[in-house]
Amino acid sequence: MGDKMSDKTNEPVKELKGLTEQEVELRVEQGLDNRADTTTDKSIKEIIFSNAFTYFNLIFLIISILLLCVKSYRNLTFLPIVIGNTLIGIVQELRAKKILDKMNLLNAPHATVLREGVQKQILSEELVKDDIVVLRAGDQICADATVLEGNVQVNESLLTGEADEVEKKAGMPLLSGSFVVAGECYARLDKVGKDSYISRLATQAKSMGSGEQSEMVRSINQIVKWVGIIIIPISIILFYQSFYINHTTLQKGVTSTVAAIIGMIPEGLYLLTTIALALSTMRLAKNKVLLHDMKSIETLARVDVLCVDKTGTITEPSMCVKEIHAFSGEYVHTAGQYSRFDEAEQSTRFHETELEALLADYVRASKDNNATMQALKAYMAQNIGKNDNAVNYKNTDTENRQVVEVFPFSSAVKYSGVVFNDGAYVLGAPEFVMQSHFSEVEQELLPYTMKGYRVLIFARYAGRDLKNGLTEEVTPLGFIVLSNPIRANAKETFAYFKAQGVQIKVISGDNPETVSEIAKQAGIEGAQNYIDATRLDSQFKIEEAVREYTVFGRVTPKQKQQLVQALQKDKHTVAMTGDGVNDILAMKDADCSVAMASGSEAASQAAQVVLLDSDFAHMPSVVWEGRRVVNNVERSASLFLVKNIFSLLMSVFSAVFMITYPLEPAHISLISMFTIGIPGFLLALEPNKERIKGKFIKKVLLKALPAGLTDVFVVGALVICGDVFSLPSADIATAATL
Repeated sequence: MGDKMSDKTNEPVKELKGLTEQEVELRVEQGLDNRADTTTDKSIKEIIFSNAFTYFNLIFLIISILLLCVKSYRNLTFLPIVIGNTLIGIVQELRAKKILDKMNLLNAPHATVLREGVQKQILSEELVKDDIVVLRAGDQICADATVLEGNVQVNESLLTGEADEVEKKAGMPLLSGSFVVAGECYARLDKVGKDSYISRLATQAKSMGSGEQSEMVRSINQIVKWVGIIIIPISIILFYQSFYINHTTLQKGVTSTVAAIIGMIPEGLYLLTTIALALSTMRLAKNKVLLHDMKSIETLARVDVLCVDKTGTITEPSMCVKEIHAFSGEYVHTAGQYSRFDEAEQSTRFHETELEALLADYVRASKDNNATMQALKAYMAQNIGKNDNAVNYKNTDTENRQVVEVFPFSSAVKYSGVVFNDGAYVLGAPEFVMQSHFSEVEQELLPYTMKGYRVLIFARYAGRDLKNGLTEEVTPLGFIVLSNPIRANAKETFAYFKAQGVQIKVISGDNPETVSEIAKQAGIEGAQNYIDATRLDSQFKIEEAVREYTVFGRVTPKQKQQLVQALQKDKHTVAMTGDGVNDILAMKDADCSVAMASGSEAASQAAQVVLLDSDFAHMPSVVWEGRRVVNNVERSASLFLVKNIFSLLMSVFSAVFMITYPLEPAHISLISMFTIGIPGFLLALEPNKERIKGKFIKKVLLKALPAGLTDVFVVGALVICGDVFSLPSADIATAATL
């Protein structure tokens, strides 16, 4: 590939040219761009329609017409409330949408495209059919494409559910929605916009309805559904009884029936929930927190286990090379084991200057652009050739070293490799590179891992095939010590979660001792309990480990997913945070997923919550906001349902005892506004940090039922007394409102 695979944009590419600007404009005019509605969020039209054209608004319209027909104008006092509720709901949802659209634009997926021989980065929606894009590790494939040149490892789990990485070579198809795990390639876009695979999936998801709603919203919808079912037969019974059996006037029959209907309709409850969620979304937006999914507010509030990655969450995303060391003696592989030269033979060992020169060639050949490789490139640029004692690799045999093949880093095997004309070399996690011989080099690495440093091993490989595992002899040459500073606010953040009763599980691909030390420094409870995930070779062991250990090291992407599933099996509500493609499988299965915007674009697009400034310290505020919303809506819902339960039971009481419903619509409107509506909305805005427990609908009904029954007994007693003492029904109705 040569010069084609450059990390730099605006760099000419020798052979592939891509489309011209005229060709791009022509395709845009033909509608062959990558714009498509792949979001499940409501459009402006859908927001207006969903708030204005509801089942209960239809009922309000019908009963308004009936009241007008019988000339009961004073009982139309509920109309301003209904209209106001509808307008407030529309305005608040539109405000929230406006803010989120702006934030989504900031977090919109980008793509590196080749046009007129120049690479440049553009928004993925600006791509057109036949564009040539450059795909690298961490990129999400934004349209269906065909590989032209290069070789990539692709994960299609978000589409197929299969976790295995699939190798894609020239001529092979790439599906939009999948993401690149390793490698680099050029690909031509074949299907864009609404024709792409991910767009068709999004359309299907959008048509699936409310399956992904939160428990709170789902419970409120259930209440609304139940009321909607029973309200019609009850209203028919009440009108028939009042007009035909009790022989009241038509006006009285209509008004009493309408009063019962209005009393049973929880018109403000759904509005309250919508406004509370919209306001929370806007408050979080001010803190640079983007919600892809509204239900994540409630889910995070219910979380009792938070799974975090080390890099980018506990620590800063950037790394730096602290030291590079050759091993204290050269390791020789003989008779199936490694041995070291004795002191008399130390002169023949691999020198650090030679190691640095070889590493410089390795770094130059590598196509990886992850944090580790960036740290190595910075170190080489700063140190190689500038030390008086260092080898100037341009004056050694290394200048003649030629690259034969490059094997990019893969989180599945945890190493990368380069095959030169003089042999193959690998760089990666010591346990995975050395495999069964790790114990023979462990002691030399232990002083660094125990201090929380990340250690990588650099080794010579006797074979040439790096794609199918390290099956040949591996000779360790040296190791690299990397530091990754802990976030300044990490201790405070984890102290908050400890106080809130939220368990922390640290799941990382790094050495477990290193991760444990970092977790201790961050103040994570139980950080001393760690395990090497290479020992977890069965689902049973994983399920046992999640109960016993806090820190998991050397975890593969598939194991991260299995750990999340094991926690969920134990009845935990699990949130997963991450920033790389190796976290996506776990994020996909977690109850709520949180991504750092500074990490992989694929991770940001897969997550429900994105921290746009990549500051993990925002997590307590997200949890706090969720708890405030759910707890306050729960309290307000109980208050709203008192009226609904009262009206329902009062209707049943009226039907059983053959009396006319005692209240009129005007009375119900006054009760709703001053004793329920205003207090309910005020309650919804109060601070509340209590952890959410139990089922929403059960708790709400149990709180509302005693008050509803009390009201029925009091009003029922008033009605009976009115009949006994022949009091006017208007006086009874007025007294009942008190």
